Order: sequence, then C-alpha cells, then structure tokens
Amino acid sequence: MTQENVSPLQLVAQKAPDFTADAVANGEFTSVTLSEMKGWKVLFFYPLDFTFVCPTEITAFSDSMGKFKELNCSVIGVSVDSKFSHLAWTKQDRKEGGLGDVAYPLVSDISKSISRDYGVLFNDAVALRGLFIIDEDGVVQHSTINNLGVGRSVEETLRLVDAFQYTAKHGEVCPAGWTKGDDSMKPDPEGSKEWFNSHN
Repeated sequence: MTQENVSPLQLVAQKAPDFTADAVANGEFTSVTLSEMKGWKVLFFYPLDFTFVCPTEITAFSDSMGKFKELNCSVIGVSVDSKFSHLAWTKQDRKEGGLGDVAYPLVSDISKSISRDYGVLFNDAVALRGLFIIDEDGVVQHSTINNLGVGRSVEETLRLVDAFQYTAKHGEVCPAGWTKGDDSMKPDPEGSKEWFNSHN
C-alpha cells in the first residue's frame, strides 16, 4: 500500500500500514511482517546507518528492551539502508561508532515504500525521526516526528505505551504527565471534576 502525501498525524486512530521487509535480527538476515507481530509495537524510523544521533537512539531502545517486553511491546527500527548495511553496523563495536548487538529487528526500507506509507520520507531521500505506537489490534495510537538533528526519549516512549495500555484496559483517560500509579480520570464531566478537585 502506497499512500501519496500521507501525514503521520493522519495515521493516528487508523490501521497501521502493513509491510513485509528484509531485516537484521540477532546478527542474521530475516524477514519482518508487521501484522504478524503480536502485542503492542513501537515502530521508529531513523535517517541512515553509520551516522551520529541514530546509534544513540538505537542502542537506547535496545538497552531498554526488558522494559518493553514487560509491557508486551515489540520494537522495530527502520531506515532506507540495505540489510547488508544494517548487518555491518551491528558487527561494529559501539566504541567504534557501531551498534553491537541490537535486541530487536532493524528493517531495510531500501525501496523507501515503508517510509513513504508512514509519511516520514524527507526529500525522497531519508526518513525523518518518526515514531509510531501501534496497539495489539494494529491501530496507531501515537505518532511523533522529529527533524534529523534531535533524538527521541525512550523513557517517554515507555510512558506513552504504558498510558495507552492503561486507557485500553480500564476505559479511563490519562492526564498530562501520567505515569503508572498516578490517578487517571473518568472521561465525563463529573469524572473530570472529581480529578481536578483531588489535585488542586
């Protein structure tokens, strides 16, 4: 499915565009089909292998995979590089600018079709730093996009996954800055009054 001029914001509350693509996982070539992955998913795009901000994000997500697994959430990284470039980067030590072992798949979007479908392709060349949280039914719950120069927060991504899972399970909504253990809010006039009365 190729969507022309799609905005990442237009994907929120819609089915995530499906794809099957080559990837590198556990130091080997594999294939990833988004719709076959169970549970929640964080799908993030980054511009290019062997660059500077990208490895800080990729390794930060990898180092936090235990926390994502506790939330029954997979992580998938995507760039327009080839699977061979991905593999070479994971074979390079972090101290030398490489990634070392990565605990989730890095997808090759060499045709740029996935980046285009998610509305993050920049100048028909590389992907902007788009990030999508997709629920267990394949619906996009969250979308953000950064310009090339600034990396994303893994802790904020974990907070958002946790919050969206809470609302899905309990039918309540999460106010600004909500973290696990905080009070949620009933999505009606009386429920919101109750929350504000107890927080002022």
